[in-house]
Amino acid sequence: MTSPDVKAAVRGFVAAHGRAPNVVWSAPGRVNLIGEHTDYNAGLVLPFAIAQRTVVAAGHRDGSDDVSVRSTLYADNARARLAEVGPGTVTGWAAYPLGVAWALRRLRERPGLFELSGVDLFIDSAVPAGAGLSSSAALEIAVAGALNELWRLDASAAELAHVSQRAENEVVGAPTGIMDQYASLLGAAGAAVFLDCRSEQAQVVPLPLDPAGLSLVLVDTGERHSHAAGGYAARRASCERAASELGVPALRDIEVDDLPRVERVLDSQTFRRVRHVVTENERVTATVRALARDDMAAVGRLLTDSHTSMRDDYEISTPALDLAVDAALRAGALGARMTGGGFGGAVIALVGRDRAAGLATAALAAFSAAGLAAPHVRTVVPSPGARKEA
Repeated sequence: MTSPDVKAAVRGFVAAHGRAPNVVWSAPGRVNLIGEHTDYNAGLVLPFAIAQRTVVAAGHRDGSDDVSVRSTLYADNARARLAEVGPGTVTGWAAYPLGVAWALRRLRERPGLFELSGVDLFIDSAVPAGAGLSSSAALEIAVAGALNELWRLDASAAELAHVSQRAENEVVGAPTGIMDQYASLLGAAGAAVFLDCRSEQAQVVPLPLDPAGLSLVLVDTGERHSHAAGGYAARRASCERAASELGVPALRDIEVDDLPRVERVLDSQTFRRVRHVVTENERVTATVRALARDDMAAVGRLLTDSHTSMRDDYEISTPALDLAVDAALRAGALGARMTGGGFGGAVIALVGRDRAAGLATAALAAFSAAGLAAPHVRTVVPSPGARKEA
């Protein structure tokens, strides 16, 4: 059945251009169950795709090499010549879809071989921006999938992931890793994606929530962040400096047993950054093992330990995120942690299905008592990845 988001994107395209789109693609946002800030350190992650999706309706623009972008989400439209799009040429939300068009063009187009046609894009999305749910990757992958088909480029899933990451890194200016794009591409119903960000080998890992009577509840604090802002970039730069000083290609190459030696070499702040990444990789593998033996209590403890590490060592949490975690744990959650890049966004909590409503009530009460705006609380369901809709 066609979802309302697909219908909205098609209606918007027809209203804007007076014709039906040639292709419609959608891609989901994601929640990272565990494995935060490990992806750009060549580490391990365990995200899952969510039901909320971004939809892109696309059509050929005859006789023009322009790319036009419209959306139900933003009043401003964007239009640029395909040959003129690149780093430094576009800002704002349109940098994501135009950046993907630029990166796909560089992937496939060769002078004298063929020229890519202009396109019209219309975008609708149910993925909240800035909430730690990777609305950016959902947008990038949906655009990449639509353009890949429209231009008949036959790009692989890995190429689509890297094209989308390149758009975000070089055109948007956000130094993100590869996790979000793969999560949006490879998500599966009832499962997470265990991804090695060095080898890019992925394994679908079942999440046994229903048999255990559990739910995953998202508490969106309403605090908004941007990966192009300074905090995220500063953490990545710190990790790269640490790896260089330690003489390793990436922090993935540091083991937990190495930490006493590392502490003697690095300053205290940089050491804490390293300790988070190293121990977070361990927590990801421990979570996969716990899921395999249906030990959901152990999974919950690992989630909470991850939040403590992000709060104290990586210093990317906020008082609102900490409050949401504390409220979830007091309401009986097996574990809870902030999810996403940090400095705002959302918390994911693993809780008994019979306690999910109580958790929502507890979070609302805690935020009200602290004088904060009410958070948005919803159950999130591990869902399928990107797909062609029409």
